[in-house]
Amino acid sequence: MENKYQETLTYLFEKLPMFTRIGAAAYKPNLDNIIALCRILDNPHLKFKSVHIAGTNGKGSCSHMLASIFKHCGYKTGLYTSPHIIDFRERIQINHTMIPKQYVVDFVYKIKPHIEEINPSFFEITVAMAFQYFAEQKVDIAIIEVGLGGLLDSTNIITPEVSVITNISYDHMNLLGQTLQEIAKQKAGIIKDKVPVVIGESQPELFDIFFAKAITHKSRLFYAYSHYETLQQSLNDDGSQYIKLFDNYSKNIIEVTSDLSGDYQHHNIKTVLTTIEVLRNQAWILPEEKVNKALSSVKEGFSLRGRFEIIQKKPYIILDVSHNEAGIKGVFKQISNIPHKNLYVIAGFAKDKIVEKIIQLFPKKAHYIFTEANIPRAMPSSDIEEIAIKHNLEAKSTVSISEAVEIALYNATEDDIILVTGSFYILADVYEYFGLSFEEN
Repeated sequence: MENKYQETLTYLFEKLPMFTRIGAAAYKPNLDNIIALCRILDNPHLKFKSVHIAGTNGKGSCSHMLASIFKHCGYKTGLYTSPHIIDFRERIQINHTMIPKQYVVDFVYKIKPHIEEINPSFFEITVAMAFQYFAEQKVDIAIIEVGLGGLLDSTNIITPEVSVITNISYDHMNLLGQTLQEIAKQKAGIIKDKVPVVIGESQPELFDIFFAKAITHKSRLFYAYSHYETLQQSLNDDGSQYIKLFDNYSKNIIEVTSDLSGDYQHHNIKTVLTTIEVLRNQAWILPEEKVNKALSSVKEGFSLRGRFEIIQKKPYIILDVSHNEAGIKGVFKQISNIPHKNLYVIAGFAKDKIVEKIIQLFPKKAHYIFTEANIPRAMPSSDIEEIAIKHNLEAKSTVSISEAVEIALYNATEDDIILVTGSFYILADVYEYFGLSFEEN
């Protein structure tokens, strides 16, 4: 079985256009392929209820939180996210369990005759697989994370219970647009007729875009940032955090413990709690005590990794998948609040990232080791080093991620911090280096 599974993955990774490997060449600017694939499969996307989540940052965290909540509340819950870090099957889960290897093998074997005819991308095949699996398993609801953008994303053939847009920042500008307004229009493409919409964060310059789209589709807008206000946020000794919110509508104090330690998670929690309120109005039974329990154990449930994840102390080793301006800015802000002597940063980026702007956000008082993931889309580490030196950063580079980790570990003392960031695929190699993996399901 294992050999057949690995052969199937090789076929998916190497024979199909894959955005995370080759970038824009794998992006299909329409929904024709996914519509054709789902038609062959008897339209599985019409056979289950869903929540659809778009946004530049936070959509993965929100997706995992919502999946954890629905599971804790007794619903059979599907979860589709991307990309994966270690195992392809992380992308497709039901109730804490990854899709079986046998199902992946059987699905690809079944769909192979149609691949040459349709010429789908890796992502399109993966979305079709997820939708078919959720339909066959008769999930009560599936949490579906947008892959890229929204309007033309392969997931955008569903009609969800609620659409969620976490925030808008600069990312994938070569595909989504050069301004926040252009990017917002792509994200707003997930808004459907008479389907309520939750907007996560306050961005006044984008208000008119979402408002106009909602009016066109007769969709009611809900604003998480005006619903809840953060009163207090603190990190616990075990790496979890305490968050106190004020509900501006009910005038109640909400206290939440989250096992996700990133400072920015309070924005995501507001978005999730607002989404839960919308779903309760649609007769979903989501008791407050079970919601709170679910938020305190998100990582246990769905293997959410790499969101300001502390894997070691003395020295701190922190892993974070941030790879755009807004995400990187948030990570370094939180790092500055942790007492430390020296900061060592291991980072790598994709070629299509605006690395020049990201590098300018890096603090000058740190030691940088730039590296690269083993994918064609990776930016050469020597190129990143050159940009960093131009901006007066102390930098060196290596193509070996394990060597980058060893350099940092050799130099760091107990009072220091080692941060690994910039790419999902760099984190995958770091997990392997430390012998960390997701449990087999």
